This record gives sequence, C-alpha cells and structure tokens, in this order.
Amino acid sequence: MTPFIAEIIGTMLLILLGNGVVANVVLKDTKGNNSGWIVISTAWALAVFVGVQVAGPISGAHLNPAVTIGLAVAGKFQWDQVPTYIAAQMIGAGLGAFLVWLVYKDHFAVTEDEGGKLACFSTGPAIRKPLSNFISETIGTFVLVFVIFYFADPSLSLQNDTTAKIGLGSIGALPVAFLVWAIGLSLGGTTGYAINPARDLGPRIMHSILPIKGSSDWGYAWIPVAGPIFGAILAALLYGALN
Repeated sequence: MTPFIAEIIGTMLLILLGNGVVANVVLKDTKGNNSGWIVISTAWALAVFVGVQVAGPISGAHLNPAVTIGLAVAGKFQWDQVPTYIAAQMIGAGLGAFLVWLVYKDHFAVTEDEGGKLACFSTGPAIRKPLSNFISETIGTFVLVFVIFYFADPSLSLQNDTTAKIGLGSIGALPVAFLVWAIGLSLGGTTGYAINPARDLGPRIMHSILPIKGSSDWGYAWIPVAGPIFGAILAALLYGALN
C-alpha cells in the first residue's frame, strides 16, 4: 500500500457507498426507493468514515482535490505531491462510479428519469443559477477544509513536559464523517454538496462513457470543480492569517 494506492482505494470506497445510496434512493424498484435526504446525507457521512478509515494511516485520506490543494496552500502538504494525489482521487472516483453502475445496472435500465440517473453519478443544482450555485459549493467546501485544519490527534501531557500522541484507531475517522454529515444536512439542499471536484468530475466522466441515456450536463460541471477549489483556498488563507 502506497499513498497513491490508498487514495485510489479510499476515494473508490467513498464514491461506491456515497453514490450507491443515491442510486438506492433515486432509481426505480430499489429497496430504498424514495427514502429521502436524511438517508442520503447519513450514508455519505458513513462513506467518508469508511474511506478515511482505509486510507488515513497511509495517505492521510485526503480523498478530495480541494482538501489536497487547501493543505498545500496552508503549507501542510508538499506541492510536488499534489498532482499524484489528485490523479489517484480521480481514478478512485471513476472506479467507484463504475461499481455503482454495476451494482444497480438492472435498476438503471428500468428507470426512465434521465436526471435521476445522472444524480447517481454527479451533482446538480436544485435551482440553476450559476453564481448562487458556485457560492454554495464555495461555502460548503470552506467549512469542510477550515474545520479539518482544526482537527488534531488527542495528546497526553507527561511529567517530563513532553507530549505523547494517543491513537484513536477507527474512532479517529469519526470527526470528518460528522463534519460531512453536518454540511450535507445544513448546506446540501442547493447543489447536492459536491464539496469535492473528484467526487463530481470522475463519476460524471463515467456517466458519459457508460451506456446510460441522458446528458452528462457538462455545462454545469465546472461549478462543483471550481467552487470547492476556491472554497478550500479561502479556508487555507484564513487559517494562515489566524495562525
């Protein structure tokens, strides 16, 4: 396991379980059909937990180009590793989207709603207003990245004035899961809270390749890429100014 492979696998699991719940809720004749936003946002949070749990010890579990760029802007990640991480995240997102299609292939076939099928891959606006949609993605990702900067491993002060780190194992992946859950419940209603360029772009590419009828809506595709990156940069700059 290398950081590159860890980012591929972690992002693949994130998208498999995250877009998988959308397919379960949206597609026709599934067991979870029409079970609602709470199910979607909760499962996305748990998908983050799974991805972080697998990739965290190896790569730090960025699983998101916006997080990678934000950390680099803040001086917490080396710029020369950024392209490698983003490439791995894109590959993992595409693989995860393909697996969602494979699992729900029969349900894609019987679902007539082309917009619903696209939603199983990528995000879209509830009300299509590009500036508002861009602002929504910017703010959602700003919250994600800014709060991540303040996550810290717990420590224990020792008698000799040294500090020891305390590992939390699987529980260490919970904070980011709760964070994504909160963002989804509170800020996700406008654009579906991509807050992750790879999460949207990789599956959108797969949607355009796989035998699925309907537009991939490339006219909107720049927003869930540019908005999260801009939000992450703002979060890094504010964090740097405050610290």
